[in-house]
Amino acid sequence: MSEPQSKGSIKAWATYRRLLGYTYAYRGRLLLGLLAGVVYGAANGGLMWVLKGGLNKVFDVGSASMRDAVLFMLLIPLVGLVRGLAEYASKYFIQWVGNRVVMDLRDGMFAHLNRLSLGYFVQSRTGEVISRTTNDTTVVQSAVSNVVEDLAKEPMTIVAMLVYILTLNPMLALISLVLFPVCILPVVAFGKRVRRYARESQQRIADLVSILQESVACVRIIKAFGMEAYEQQRFHDQNAMFFNRIMKVTKARAAIEPIIVFISTLGISLLLLYVRAVQMTAGEFITFAGAMVMLYTPVKKLSRIHLQVEQAAASAERIFEVLDTPVEVENRSDSVAFSGSVDSIELRDVSFAYVDHPVLQSIRLEVPAGTRVALVGGSGAGKTTLLSLLPRFYDPDSGEILINGRDLREFTLASLRQQIGLVTQDTVLFNDTVANNIGYGTAGASRQDIEAAARRANAHEFIMAMPDGYETMIGELGSRLSGGQRQRLAIARAILRNPPILLLDEATSALDTESERLVQAALNELMQGRTVFAIAHRLSTITHCDLILVMEKGRIVERGTHAELLAAAGAYKRLYDLQFKPVEAS
Repeated sequence: MSEPQSKGSIKAWATYRRLLGYTYAYRGRLLLGLLAGVVYGAANGGLMWVLKGGLNKVFDVGSASMRDAVLFMLLIPLVGLVRGLAEYASKYFIQWVGNRVVMDLRDGMFAHLNRLSLGYFVQSRTGEVISRTTNDTTVVQSAVSNVVEDLAKEPMTIVAMLVYILTLNPMLALISLVLFPVCILPVVAFGKRVRRYARESQQRIADLVSILQESVACVRIIKAFGMEAYEQQRFHDQNAMFFNRIMKVTKARAAIEPIIVFISTLGISLLLLYVRAVQMTAGEFITFAGAMVMLYTPVKKLSRIHLQVEQAAASAERIFEVLDTPVEVENRSDSVAFSGSVDSIELRDVSFAYVDHPVLQSIRLEVPAGTRVALVGGSGAGKTTLLSLLPRFYDPDSGEILINGRDLREFTLASLRQQIGLVTQDTVLFNDTVANNIGYGTAGASRQDIEAAARRANAHEFIMAMPDGYETMIGELGSRLSGGQRQRLAIARAILRNPPILLLDEATSALDTESERLVQAALNELMQGRTVFAIAHRLSTITHCDLILVMEKGRIVERGTHAELLAAAGAYKRLYDLQFKPVEAS
């Protein structure tokens, strides 16, 4: 074995051992499954013993009594029953553990994904994340269950068969043992290749899921631009790549089978020639042949375990890559729950960068409670990033953000985010009822509270016009609602939460005039008595704000009220003129 192959195999088994660590919590059931597997293997050997005795009693009529023959005939189904029950118990308990491990892996991955910062999701494709949580865990389940089951049952079967053959003829047993290392050689040779192709095939299925997810999410655009054929070809190309990779796995695994069969059958043939040269009773000969056949099956299964481990390791590595991703934003050991009112918010020399790309530079800002702050500027100025720092979706690279003079990181994430309401341009709703969407994030909200929030958000009227009112299912991402209706449900959700801090990110963009009027009225209701940070491109919506920040290239270049900034005739005045100054005729 070459050094790279050796290192690859060691890594695969190390990954697999980590995977098996998840079975420790269920060691009771696992032990029962393993013990049942041992009983199954021993019963295979016992079956050979009673078969030999029974056949000898049947064929050696002269020296055997009917009582002895009947006794052995009764023992055969009894041993067969023990073997069957043991096989059932082994399969049930080990498969239970394997499926429970996958359940724990999926739960663990989902919990860890929920703890990761937004940066991970910005850099990762949705389909890739879904594939690792579903497809890779399915591969792992099969490998964990099948490998452990085979390791429980087959070694004991081999031992039982060898002991039986050894009692018949020691030379036969020694010749049988020669087959084992010979059968292992092709498995080791193909193992690394199987692992590499298995990892590539899992990556291809992740790409396939990504394309499918994008196509479903963007179906309107695809149809509007007539891109169905392009998307179909893109899906076909990835599907073909997955097919090619999975066939390489299949070919590598299938190539081992005929080699092992040839080696095994050659050995059996030589053994049978040897058997012919020695004297054996009919029972001995028939059970010897049966033992050789029963020996071949577990040898074949055990020889393929290495391949299953390699394939499982490829998927397990992709799972552990997610689980090992460090959580960049989390509670400190000394974090405390936020309590009391929000009296002030301050940013002290805050800077932030996405992978060495500076986005915010030395931001300084003091905001008393109840202040309405508007952020304006071109795309890429850092407005959304600044808002994302307040609920700690990210932590600043340098500087501090303080509430009531205390660093945000001193508070638990849950209690901090409980103080913040968020309404964005891309309204996020769930495939659930209207009531549950409004009540999302507010534990114990009554129907009366939900309806009151909907009224204040100008949403009650259209909700009651729906078939089932507040119990109407709104479809995935609120697909059965208009843009204005979705936005008003999001505002109702924020009103119900009743947070002291409100973040608005382009909350009225992309709406028609009537919808914008209703949404703006709902926003005005929502902003009453709160500290507000609002991003807006339509400057008409923020003229009433107490403080307007003009951002360029991650810096605040101007600040003041609407009137003050117009009088300053700077960056804000240029933005204002672009939107409101009549275009002069050329």
